Parts: sequence; C-alpha cells; structure tokens
Amino acid sequence: MPQEDAPDPSHAAFDCFVQAQTCKDVLQSFSALCRLLDVDPQDHRCFYPKLKERLNYWKAKALWAKLDKRAAHPDYGQGQACVGNKCLVLGAGPCGLRTSIELALLGAKVVLLEKRETFSRNNVLHLWPYTIHDLRGLAAKKFYGRFCSGSLDHISIRQLQLILLKVVLLLGVEVHIGVEYKGLVEPQSNGKEITGWRAQLSPVDHPAGSFQFDVLISAGGGRFVPAGFRRKELRGKLAIGITANFINHHTATEAQVAEISGVARIYNQKFFQDLHTETGIDLENIVYYKDDTHYFVMTAKKKSLLNTGVLKQDHSNAETLLSPANVDQEALLRYAHDAAHFSTGRRLPHLEFACDHTGRPDVAVFDFTCMYRAENASMVRERRGKKLLVGLVGDCLVEPFWPLGTGVARGFLAAFDAAWMVRRWGLGANPVDVLAERESVYQLLSQTTPENTSKNYNAYSINPTTRYPNINLGSIKASQVTALWLIAMAMVFISDSFGRYEDLLSWCQNQTAGYKGVAVTDLTESWRSGLALCALIHHFRPKLIDFDSLDKHNSAHNNQLAFDVAEKELGISPIMSGGDMLAQGQPDRLSMVLYLTQLYNSFMGTAPPTGELSALQPSLAPPQLPPTSPQGSSELCYFCGHRVYVLERVSTEGKFFHRSCFTCHQCGTTLRLGGYFFNHASGEPIRPHSRSVYIRSNSRPQPGGFGNIGYNSYD
Repeated sequence: MPQEDAPDPSHAAFDCFVQAQTCKDVLQSFSALCRLLDVDPQDHRCFYPKLKERLNYWKAKALWAKLDKRAAHPDYGQGQACVGNKCLVLGAGPCGLRTSIELALLGAKVVLLEKRETFSRNNVLHLWPYTIHDLRGLAAKKFYGRFCSGSLDHISIRQLQLILLKVVLLLGVEVHIGVEYKGLVEPQSNGKEITGWRAQLSPVDHPAGSFQFDVLISAGGGRFVPAGFRRKELRGKLAIGITANFINHHTATEAQVAEISGVARIYNQKFFQDLHTETGIDLENIVYYKDDTHYFVMTAKKKSLLNTGVLKQDHSNAETLLSPANVDQEALLRYAHDAAHFSTGRRLPHLEFACDHTGRPDVAVFDFTCMYRAENASMVRERRGKKLLVGLVGDCLVEPFWPLGTGVARGFLAAFDAAWMVRRWGLGANPVDVLAERESVYQLLSQTTPENTSKNYNAYSINPTTRYPNINLGSIKASQVTALWLIAMAMVFISDSFGRYEDLLSWCQNQTAGYKGVAVTDLTESWRSGLALCALIHHFRPKLIDFDSLDKHNSAHNNQLAFDVAEKELGISPIMSGGDMLAQGQPDRLSMVLYLTQLYNSFMGTAPPTGELSALQPSLAPPQLPPTSPQGSSELCYFCGHRVYVLERVSTEGKFFHRSCFTCHQCGTTLRLGGYFFNHASGEPIRPHSRSVYIRSNSRPQPGGFGNIGYNSYD
C-alpha cells in the first residue's frame, strides 16, 4: 500500500494559532507558524502575500477569502494609500486592535504596544448590528465558533481582543506586550540628519523604542490622554454601577437559563419590589449576558448599598463614597451574588465568582455619574521639520455610557474615522485640512445610535460618508482648528528662533536668574507658582510688577497678575486663568511654549534695566506668530459676557464663547460644533431632540445665529 504523506507541521501550527485562548499563546503559536513557513512578520509589505502562498491549507482558505475581500476595497488603494507612513498605536484593547487592522490594510507600517501581558477582562460587550457585520467580515466565526450564536448579540472583551489580535498579526502588525508608553521623544539632530519621532518606553531598552513614526494613535483607555489634548467632563445625577462575573461551566442546566437584555424598574416594578422585599437590594435596572462568564451589570441605589453595608459611610463626594476604603468587599460580593441569584430565578447552580487579573473575585462597583470626552480628536505636532499626526480612539476619545453598549460600537466608528484621517495624511493632504475634516466627523460620534447610522452595512468603509447619513465633512473649517495648529506649530516658531527647546529654557533661566523663589528647570512645573512669569516680566519691565510684594504661596494671584499685565501691556492673550493654571497640576508644555515664545518675541531687543545684553541677540530676528483673531486680542464670551481665554475658546459664525457655555437652551446638554441648530424664536442654540427631521437651509444666519445646517424639531 502506498504510504500516506506525513502531516504538514505548519497546518498543525495554524490550528493551534486559531484555537489559542490566551494572549501569550496567540503570540507564541503565531511565531511558531512564521518560523515553519519561513516568513518574516516585520516585512509588513510582503508578509501577508507570502503567508497565503506558503500556507496552502484548506482550513485557511476561507480566512484568506474574508481578508482579501476587505483588502480589495478601493479606500485602501491596493494597500498603497499609506505605504510611506509609520504608525504607533497605543493599547491592544478592541479599539486599538481594530484601528491597527485598518492602518495595516492602508499599507502603513504599524507597531502596537500594550502594557499588559494578558487579556483578562471578562466583562461582556453588547454589539450593535453593524459591529456584528463588521466582525463577521473579519472571520470572527473562524476564531470563535460561538460568536453571536446566543439569543443576544454580545461578546466578552477578552474574546473580542483575541479575535482582533489574530487578525492584526496575519496582516503584518508588529505587536509588543508588557511595554508601557511613557511619552514622546522629539526629533533630534545627530549632525548628519534629523531623526523622526520616537516613543519613550518602559523597559527603556525595548527595541520598539527605536521605531520612528509619523502617526501616533492613542487607544490607551480613559485614563490616558496624550499631552496637548483637553478633556470635557459630563456630569449627571449620581449613578452607581456594579458588574459581576461568575464562572460559566457550560452545562446543560446553565444553557437553559434565559439571558436578560435589560430590565428597568419603570417597566417591571413588581420584579424590583420583590427583589427589594426579599433581599434588601434596590436596583434601577439589571442586565445578564451569558458568554465566557455569567455576566451581570446593574445600577444600584445608594440607600440600598448603605443599608446592606456595602458602603460604610455616606459621603456627598462620589469619589470618596466609592473609594476602596469605604466599600465592604464581602458585603459587595453578597450583594452581587444575591442580585444575580434572584434575577435568574435561582436556576444558575453554584454561582461561583470568576477571577479578575489579580486573582480576586471579578466584582466591581463604580460611578458613572461623570464621563469624559476629549475636546478634539486630533492634532499635529511639528519639530525640526518632522510632522506628527496624533489621534484618539476608544475611551480616551469618548467614554462610553455602558447601559447603551456604546463603547465598542462608537469605538469602532472612531477607529474607522481615525483610519480615514491617516489615509488623507498619507495621500499628502494639507495638515490643517486633515484636522478640520477629522473634527467635523468627530462632532457626530457622541450622537450616533443604531437608528441614525446607515443600515446598508455592506457599504460600510473607513469613508465616513458610508456610515453617517447627511454628514457634512466641512462643518468645521480650517480656521476653526487654527488654535490646535498654532499650539503644535509653536515648535516651528521656536526652531526658527531658538533651534531647540533647550535654548528657550536657557533664555528663560538667564532672564529670571537671581529672583527669590524662582528656579526655572523646565517648561512646565517651574511656572506653576506664577513667580517665574512675574520675574520674566519684571526683568524687562520692572515698573509693571512689584515682585518683592508677591507671595509664593498665592499661585493663582501671581499667575493672574502676569497674564493680566502681559495682555494689557504687551497684547499677549492669556492661555487660561490664574486659577486654572493652578488647578492643572502641571501646566501643559505646548501651551507654555507658545506663551513663552510670545513673551520672547515681545521682549527681544528690549534692554534690561542694568543695560546687560539679552542672552539671545536681536540679530536672530525672531519670527512673529501669525496674526489671527484668537491670538491678537481679548474676547468676551457671546453667552455669558465674561472673558474667554485662548485655550478654552470655541468659535462659530464669528462668535467666541466658553466651551462650557455652549449648551442647549432647551435641555442644558453641552453642544458640539456641527451638532446643533439655531432656534430663531429664542435666539439660542439647541441640540436635535427626538422626532427631529434634518434639513439643509440656504438662508442666511439670523442675528447671533449658529449655522446654515440644522434641524426642525417636533418636540
């Protein structure tokens, strides 16, 4: 009998890769597969074609078909749209991974960093219809056979990360785990050439630290926002959430227990009253999903948590109320267990808590009273002629409202929007135009729901017009993102006049040397007390400030004095108020660079009282900042009439106002540019409410009006 051919070891390696259920196993099995096929994953341009060619395995063909179909979309330009770009993505959560996939399809070299070494988040995500369609197009079913096979559409965060990690690896993305991003390393001159932008990492000797990139995408979560971005707090009525995960043994008994898509008190008062009567637990709502774990999420009333001993003491401050010191962990476990047991009709036997990444029961109590969103989604930084496009996706862009399942849905939309921005960047569009279009698209993100996005999921691509009906890519003009560009362009002005940050720092040190209580060692913390700013002004204009009378402990007064004097005497607008300068903790470096550059430009050529020459000679011919309205004069807020500072200023239709003042006259919700209409009767901006019909008007704006595109509301 003829001897059968020996099994191909690469086929077994591929099967291990597909079936791997931990982050480390995925990476190890992928590395083994690459060795067996003799393909180099760092050769991102040729990796995927070589992988397909050398892995001639019937189980892989369906996967190739899915990925080839996606890659063939015209948006990617046959993988050439961003072939000259190098992208660093921070965070291997679902949004960071999904963004990396799109950047790889565009042809960019992509390096992905994740500080954790495991995927351990059990919490389950509700999926919108388009996200299910999108993941099926990426062969999610191939990697996770139970994908969306239950009665509800959801998936655990861990399983979603595993699916997307496998896809990014197949597309040639370079992934590093256990690596923490610490900050940017600016381009430097080595005498022969200018290096590119790099990242400061921990461990400091990690090879990814030498990677030079021109695009930085942060998907590092809500607690990590790169320098230069400002966040907006959205505060509501106190709301306390509890999540709990129990081990799913996948028995027949467990399979028969019905999931709960969402029960709210207003719709089933008897259920919640019975729960309260029997257990003392008082909830507003509860959700139960069955996935890798039995996952419960609920909103609890504060009084109930106090009465059951979960909260030890009542506090008006939410952070103090829910601090670990004020939470009885054992009482919290009982509370979550009893709520889960009752809500499933006691049909889940042996409810045993699953463990989190620390090995402790996976139960958490949290406050979603306050959520944050970034005030802008992008910016451009430039140093020594090297431009860097910076974008946000995921929770560091918009924190999700978990009861609505918006996190992954809006997160994926933001990933597509960011990829479209990088595509324009790669094709050579003007950076200001890239920023303006990205911010125009961003205005819609927080308003998106399954109902107001396109239902033609087959047509979805990274092009925003395929997903957002009636989108106006020009709702934000280039002139409206000038402030972002000016802050970024401060590097350009400084490089012309100083050559390096160190020269600006040295100049400031020379002018403030000898002043009591002043020690300028950097361009951030040294300026927090306000004394250094006052000393700098006093050095050139001693009659304007009585420096000896200043109290080093009164930082807000010192900063405000310096800002007021500089505005009145030098025409330099404050970057913020003195109080805000103190509240920031550490002043933003770019903001301080911009402000100090303007002081330098004003003082150059002015001899100090002693007749000493300035450390920087006037012959350097310092450049002046471009004459723009926001930088040239102080403005008053259109709504409240008080001063509006440069860094908190928003403008539209020629009006300037505080971001916090730009609220809906009807409901008080904070508005975003492009996300409102002008009510001609009240003379105030209003957000679109329910039963609203979108219209486009060619009429001229009314007095004090806001825009020619709006809504007619029937509320």
